[in-house]
Amino acid sequence: MKEHMADWRIHALAFVLTVIAEFIGTKKFSFGPLSFSLFPMLYVLILGAILGIAKMIPQKMMTEASPYIGISVMMLTAKIASTIGPNLGAVVKAGPALILQEFGNLGTAVLALPIAVFVFHMGRAAIGTSFSISRESSLAVVADKYGLDSDEGIGVMGGYITGTVFGTMFNGIFVSLLCSLNIFHPYALGMACGTGSASMLSASLAAVVEAYPDMEAEITAYAATSNMLSSVDGLYMSLFIALPMCEFMYRLFTKNNRHYKDGLPIGAKVKVKAAGEE
Repeated sequence: MKEHMADWRIHALAFVLTVIAEFIGTKKFSFGPLSFSLFPMLYVLILGAILGIAKMIPQKMMTEASPYIGISVMMLTAKIASTIGPNLGAVVKAGPALILQEFGNLGTAVLALPIAVFVFHMGRAAIGTSFSISRESSLAVVADKYGLDSDEGIGVMGGYITGTVFGTMFNGIFVSLLCSLNIFHPYALGMACGTGSASMLSASLAAVVEAYPDMEAEITAYAATSNMLSSVDGLYMSLFIALPMCEFMYRLFTKNNRHYKDGLPIGAKVKVKAAGEE
């Protein structure tokens, strides 16, 4: 307890930023049949980034704040899970579909990694940002295997932050478009909402519920269950299939590639580890 109380500045700053973001509230934008929402989580991220760029948050505080991500994600997951119970019967019927949709995670590796290597000549950060859609469980996998301060960690954090900033707007607009086309069942749209991170889930789910207000409870249940299962089976899918596949593809793509040497982009800075560090 004494150790955690020493981080009181982190908790105080998080509290202040949260209060500011909640006062701003959720802002909805509509352009004809398309709509999207901006949520308080996005405001906190932007405010924190501004304070970091302005050097108002010491690097030491940023480092000490990293372990709290896991605690926050745990509480968020528990809150989302509480919406599943009332509609458990309907969810069980769609069980196989909810599980099989996780194979869609492999699409990020197949599509994104070649672009990262052949177009942008990225280093191993390409693995972290391409092996999944960079949701909360992806952070945990990379943090455990490589560390969030590694190139892979930088990649997955970049993907997570990009998804939080732009994913909410993209999901809100894209899902609104899909709803207007009437080619997918509302339950399918709800399931798709749950594959993203918490901010993506909130933005896309709001668009689906707005299109089908009379099915709000069922759609929310499917989305919440999908989000939970994506955290569980998605973690194993990422750890045992997607991540090894990205490692193999990265080695294959960088071998005999004139832009790379020893698996790293030519001219890239190599991190020198401190003495005694593994």
